[in-house]
Amino acid sequence: AKCSASAGQKTHRSKHLQQHNSSSPNSCPGARAAPRHAMALPIQARRRRPPSRLALLFAVCSTTNALTLSRRPLRQTRRTQLRMMDEVECDVAIVGGGPAGCCCALYTARADHRTVILDKNPSVGALAITSHIANYPGVDKTMGGDELLDKMREQAVSYGTDYRRAQVFMVDVEGDQKVVYTPDVTVKAKTLVLATGALGHEPSFAGEAEFLGRGVSYCATCDAAFYRDAEVCVVGSGNEAIEEAEYLTKFASTVHWVTQFDPRWDEVPHAVELRDHPNVKHWSATRLMEVVGDDAGVNGVVLKRKGGEEQESLAVEGCFIYVAGSKPITDFLSENAVELQDDGGVAVNDEMETSVPGVFAIGDIRNTPFKQVVVAAADGCIAAMSIDRFLKGRKKVRVDWVHDL
Repeated sequence: AKCSASAGQKTHRSKHLQQHNSSSPNSCPGARAAPRHAMALPIQARRRRPPSRLALLFAVCSTTNALTLSRRPLRQTRRTQLRMMDEVECDVAIVGGGPAGCCCALYTARADHRTVILDKNPSVGALAITSHIANYPGVDKTMGGDELLDKMREQAVSYGTDYRRAQVFMVDVEGDQKVVYTPDVTVKAKTLVLATGALGHEPSFAGEAEFLGRGVSYCATCDAAFYRDAEVCVVGSGNEAIEEAEYLTKFASTVHWVTQFDPRWDEVPHAVELRDHPNVKHWSATRLMEVVGDDAGVNGVVLKRKGGEEQESLAVEGCFIYVAGSKPITDFLSENAVELQDDGGVAVNDEMETSVPGVFAIGDIRNTPFKQVVVAAADGCIAAMSIDRFLKGRKKVRVDWVHDL
């Protein structure tokens, strides 16, 4: 027999189920009770079971995957690039791409040592800003410093050197492997060469920067021959200024030596000899106020004596300034990474090796008084031959040529 509720009676589904489950006279005899499924109950009446550990683990994994997917576009951000920087392994890592670094790379690359040069900027070094190179063997006197440096770099690269533009901000010299850090690449090397040079002083006088390379110079040894039989001015009272002024006396008709503070005549070598030289005029207690000139270059300086109210103009063709010495660039080295001299230069032995085995220093970073391109290149050669011996475990340096007998 069919069991049904009254067709005209509209009841809630739950009430309808209750009628079927009850034992009232309207129920069908022998009918089975309807199952009490949770989904058949009102929402408020549903029972919630606590999640299992497996369910919780699944939820965590799903959330992690979702977060990972949402972060994928950020992989191109600068911070992620630093995290995912390239690594390069080599035999020789050279920090600095000047004449010292390029010469060292030329020799090590030719000796089949994997060599990497990390150069901050090839156009700002002492050689790159020199207008003419007239005292480097084998080059035309009209060649500029940037052109000579380009040739050095190209020659090193032609023998297999990996040249990279990069700013080195830290090095780790501990252990057998030396590590060099830059924003874009980490270089791991068996040997490390420091060839960052020295930082010249900031222009101190009006017109100094404007006429740099056009009459203003920081190197009489380099440029004195350009001022033969001309009047020049040397500014400074330190040892370097005195030595450079002495060198200029061989070429210039008159050397105007300008000192704001006089040297200690009985302590500074050659100071008295320079003051008493026949073609030297000493301007004591005098300040350089300005370097003046035109499109052709320097044609004069403006001076002011101590206690004087008026400035004096002096006609000269060249002005050599030595009021501040150069400072070796060692800011990327941690404290006590290598031994430094009292003047800030990196201390090395005769083979250009520092106090740390496998770490070498060449060029102006040593703060040598002989700041010449040929000297820097020679440093690079010495270091390269020492590195070859170091890497191959030999006690003697092997020459780079063979005599046919």
